[in-house]
Order: sequence, then structure tokens, then C-alpha cells
Amino acid sequence: MKKCISILSVVGLLMAIPVIAYSQNNLGKPPLDGVYNKYNSPNREPIPYTSLREADVMWSKRIWRVIDLRQKINLPFYYPIDVQNGRKSLMKIIYDGITENTITAYGTGDEEFLSPMTSVELSKVLDKIDTVTVTDPEPPYNTHTSVVTNKFTPSDIYLIRVKEDWFFDKQRSVMDVRIIGLCPVKEVLDENGELKGMQPIFWVYFPECRKLFANNEVYNKWNDAERRTYDDIFFKRLFGSYIYKESNVYDRKIGQYAKGMDALLEAERIKDELFTKEHDLWEY
Repeated sequence: MKKCISILSVVGLLMAIPVIAYSQNNLGKPPLDGVYNKYNSPNREPIPYTSLREADVMWSKRIWRVIDLRQKINLPFYYPIDVQNGRKSLMKIIYDGITENTITAYGTGDEEFLSPMTSVELSKVLDKIDTVTVTDPEPPYNTHTSVVTNKFTPSDIYLIRVKEDWFFDKQRSVMDVRIIGLCPVKEVLDENGELKGMQPIFWVYFPECRKLFANNEVYNKWNDAERRTYDDIFFKRLFGSYIYKESNVYDRKIGQYAKGMDALLEAERIKDELFTKEHDLWEY
């Protein structure tokens, strides 16, 4: 009997050792939200581009397009609005990268990324300063004006402009595309709160952002264990968009020479040309 009690005591002690060790090793740390620690995404490197020479490019075309984050396919770019489960929205990542000096913001008139914006210039574009009338809560109820600064909120941005180059690489005999820059666009409201127009706020150089994008996960509705990163999404082009400009002699956007349905048809025409160009470059 004593032998059985001793054996049970030893077994119980051995079973308690992992619990004790876990408590000692995680003293002062929050509990693990899951069944394993995630080390892949925070240490990911961007997918390397294939080496490209000028002599390899047989044909190229510059395209500008818009990603509407309200589209169903693009919702992983927009949510979560606040940081949740270690995930951030695309605009939150870009904004944090700029404020932490990880990436550089360039002016909207500088699509060649030659003139970085200063913190003062960026603040003028992002933050909105309003003048409001305030009435004192006590007699004689005097009124006076007050200046209020509305800080920038990343969730206010739902349109992202993309500048990219499509090209045919004769060394690999493939049509390829490289994203050059991203430009968030914000709403401009009039005095009555009605939509007045859309205003681009800054450009960021996409290759500079790739490391930051590769370390942030995107929600995958099919598998929580297989979370792609923002760099994967852009590299595999798993997003919806529409073309608003192609390189042309007048340097004008589609909206400047086509309206309504004609503009949509023109965008589709440019899109079809990109996909058929590869076949046209082959000789059967």
C-alpha cells in the first residue's frame, strides 16, 4: 500500500513540474492567446524580385489605378480599424511607419519621390484645423471663437492610388508588373459637411514599404493558421481595383476625356490591352 502511495506521489509530482515550470518562465507575462507562439510573420522578409536589366525590358507601360477599400475583396485592407490580435489596417501601418520614420512620405505633386515631406508639411495635410463658435455656459453667455485641431484618423481613408509599371521581360518571356508607389486619398467636405471632392495626401515609395508590409498579417477567412502578409497580397495581386490613368502624350486621366459609362469602358479597354499584349508579343 505504501509502495502504491509513493508511486502515485511521484507521478503527481512529475505531472506538476511542467505547470510549475510554465508559471516560473511566464512570470509577469500575459497569457498566450492561442496554442502556439507566432514567429513567422514578425520575422518575414519581402519576397525578392527577379533581377531585371534595362536590356531585358522589351515593352513597358505605366498604369495608375485605385484600390477602393470598401469593396468586399479589399475589406482585409481596411479592417481592423483599431489594432486587434496583432493586426493593423493598411493605412494604420503606413501612418505608423511614417510617424516612426520607417518609411518616407512625399508630396502629392512629387510622383518621382524626390522631395520628402517635413513633419510640419505632413501635419498640415493630415490634421484638420477648424474654427468653432463656443458659448459660455454661465451668464452673460458670451460667445467666442476657438480653434480646434482634428487629428488624423487612418480609418477615414478608404481609397488608395497605386502607381505601377507593366513590362514584358524577354529574358523570362513573361509579362510582369511592379508597384512603384502608393497614395492615400481623403475626403474633402464643404461647410455643410457635404462631399466636395477627393484629395491625395502623400505618396510613399512601395519598395521602401515592403519590409513593413511583410511583417504584418492580413486576415484570411479560409484558414487562421495561414495568414498572408500585406506584401503577399500585393505581390500576388489579391485585391480589386480600377484603372484611372495610363501613360499618354497629354498626361491626362481617364476622367478628363471620358465620363460615366464611357470612363468605365475606357478603363476596361486598357485592362484588356495589358492582358492581350503578352500574346501579341509572341509569334506562333
